[in-house]
Amino acid sequence: MTPIQPVILAGGSGTRLWPLSRKHYAKQFLALDGAQTLLQATLARLGDVAHLPPLLVCNEDSRFLAAEQLRQLGLKAPILLEPAGRNTAPAIALSALEARAQDPVLLVMPADHKITDQAAFAAAVAEGQALAGAGHLVTFGIPPTRPETGYGYIHAKTPEGAGLKVGHFVEKPDAATAAACLADGSYFWNSGIFMFRASAYLAALGQHRPDILHACEAAFQGRTADLDFLRFDREAFIACPSESVDYAVMEKAENLVMLPLDAGWSDIGSWTALWDTAAKDGHENCEVGDVISIGGRGNYINAQSRLVASVGCENLVIVETKDAVLVVPKARVGEIQALVARLKAEDRPELSYHRDVYRPWGSYDRVDRGDRYLVKRITVKPGGKLSLQKHRQRAEHWVVVRGTARVTKGDKVLRLSENQSIYIPVGVKHALENPGDTPLELIEVQTGAYLSEDDIERFDDKYGRS
Repeated sequence: MTPIQPVILAGGSGTRLWPLSRKHYAKQFLALDGAQTLLQATLARLGDVAHLPPLLVCNEDSRFLAAEQLRQLGLKAPILLEPAGRNTAPAIALSALEARAQDPVLLVMPADHKITDQAAFAAAVAEGQALAGAGHLVTFGIPPTRPETGYGYIHAKTPEGAGLKVGHFVEKPDAATAAACLADGSYFWNSGIFMFRASAYLAALGQHRPDILHACEAAFQGRTADLDFLRFDREAFIACPSESVDYAVMEKAENLVMLPLDAGWSDIGSWTALWDTAAKDGHENCEVGDVISIGGRGNYINAQSRLVASVGCENLVIVETKDAVLVVPKARVGEIQALVARLKAEDRPELSYHRDVYRPWGSYDRVDRGDRYLVKRITVKPGGKLSLQKHRQRAEHWVVVRGTARVTKGDKVLRLSENQSIYIPVGVKHALENPGDTPLELIEVQTGAYLSEDDIERFDDKYGRS
């Protein structure tokens, strides 16, 4: 049997779950209904499947976040970095080029889906492995349970070996078309999960979209290794057309078969989709965090940082974070995209960043900001080190709250313990390191006329950042 190599696509932004999911902290990195994030749950799902080490595809901004979540699972896997977002067809092409020497069966899975029946998933993958090993392109269709307008559909009726021959694809339909698809009985939701040999995908891409294949081959030829990451030639990849695997290959391929996948699947594509799959109380409310709800029914309420109280609310989505609150009727969650467009037009930072910002060395929380000052709470992981750097327009004052800090200030190296502090003037080279085995926590007060993150000149960085 041809071995399986999972390909995890983790490059999406998931803005339909704003304000939890943001450009630089997308939904696949969130733990929405459990201890594991969606990415970690996707990787854990492979536990019942014999497979080669997975390939993870993500973007530059998320690379250290992805690496940290792999580390938490005790996994070490190649992370392929897309120089820019070009949709799923090029992302899969890079993975197929990386894997083609062994020519395994690629099991392509988005990192942000939920599957509750692990045994059914493993059984479907075993069927797909046999079909893909024989040269088929395999897609998985979800038996629909409602006339859903948020998913694409696959029409598949005629048996084709162990699977079904695909007739045609249907774009996200209107309500009447979705109801007709459900009544017909031969339409399935498009899961976005695929299996095929690396060589079979590259051959199909070369047949139907040679422009995408050639651009990806050029980008692959210019690849370089960087820590756990594999980088590709940026100029060549940016020249690649942006196209989904469905449009580029699947809708055109003659050797495509579909396998039904009835495994409790959801793409968690909206707040209502999350409410659908979540545990609820006797009044159909899903409450996460510090929530007090009186007389409510059918609500999804998520409190991230403080008490959220509601009285008499029905069928609402209420999501609170440290810097934003969303309130929307469940029936209108589709309009969040218009809200996201407004945030983008106004260049609001809440679209891209949470108040908590994650870095390879740890994280920081922007506690307060005013005229000529910014206050951060910084946490440095054991062994973590901020780059040797200086600032042209701001000074910094650090106060150690917990742990031990090793501080480089100019040509001096000092050791600070709890309740000790240090001042870093404008223009002085400095670095901060945690030499201990417990997290280092400190308060940083920045002062100056310009306090943006781009006022950093790096001289040395253990994580390879420029």
